Amino acid sequence: MKKMIVFCILILAVNSFGADSGYHIIKRLKVGGEGGWDYLTVDGAARRLYISRSTHVIVMDLDTDKVVGDIPNTPGVHGIAIAPELNRGFTSNGKADSSTIFDLRTLKVLGEVKTRKNPDAIVYDPASKHVFTFNGSSKDATVFDAVSGEVLRTLLLGGKPEFAAVDGKGKVFVNIEDTNEIVEIDSLKTIESRRFSLSPCEEPTGLGLDAEHNRVFSGCHNRTMTVLDTTTGKVIATLPIGEKVDGNGFDAGTGLAFSSNGDGTLTVMNEASPGNFEIVETVITQRGSRTMAIDPITHNIYLPAAQFSQPKESTQGDSKQRPVMVKDSFEVLVVGKQLAPVE
Repeated sequence: MKKMIVFCILILAVNSFGADSGYHIIKRLKVGGEGGWDYLTVDGAARRLYISRSTHVIVMDLDTDKVVGDIPNTPGVHGIAIAPELNRGFTSNGKADSSTIFDLRTLKVLGEVKTRKNPDAIVYDPASKHVFTFNGSSKDATVFDAVSGEVLRTLLLGGKPEFAAVDGKGKVFVNIEDTNEIVEIDSLKTIESRRFSLSPCEEPTGLGLDAEHNRVFSGCHNRTMTVLDTTTGKVIATLPIGEKVDGNGFDAGTGLAFSSNGDGTLTVMNEASPGNFEIVETVITQRGSRTMAIDPITHNIYLPAAQFSQPKESTQGDSKQRPVMVKDSFEVLVVGKQLAPVE
């Protein structure tokens, strides 16, 4: 029996995918309020966290963990992009087919740009000073000038765009969910420059970018993370992750890539040697915590979460109703490496 127990422990150790990175939930930031959520954005230099909440954006101070402001009237908000050198921020308002422009210091709304249908992901490209909204329903991207707000072009993408990232050198990368591809956009020419297959990935959503080493990490709904080498245009690694991924990220300071999975796990991956990728560990988070943002200063990861109750079965026997969020249970999980984990 003792030999069997030891054998099982060894098997579990092997299945933990390498050495423990030390990440765990270090605190929970109670936010409360109503409404769902989607993306978060960290402004590391200004020490702010922007959280999308259905009809508005909550702004938190990363050092005090306090709510310090709110950006109202952003119906169906999905994402937030920031342009620190311009002192401007931008939201993608999915239900209003628009982007709100706001002042980063005062959070005052400066204007609104009309986009195509259901803008989802949004990024600011410092090389061109353009903002890109990726519109899920119209399967295209709206490109507008970050200073004037003038719409410059609509880029057809040939599929439903999901998350996107910029390399700061004139390239924008976006996952195309229904074709299992990545589109590369030349931001200076505002044209599609290349397309890459992500096979065997299915339904890529979250995306992380290692701009220095030309790697794109895509979270796929068939429980895999692909690593695309944008120099060769080839997928060079495929690794297992959890279910219901919606957010991925890369921390240039630690060299680690992350996948936030709606099944309540956070997958941590690194490049152990050139071209050799491995899962470092799988961190237990909370079911529903499917998106994420990384603080480049502290290297903490922020994941939104809430408690849900199962709806009662209807008189017609319909048991497919969505779970209901428990009132004021919304919070942000902070995953990091402090010694004492939060229960």
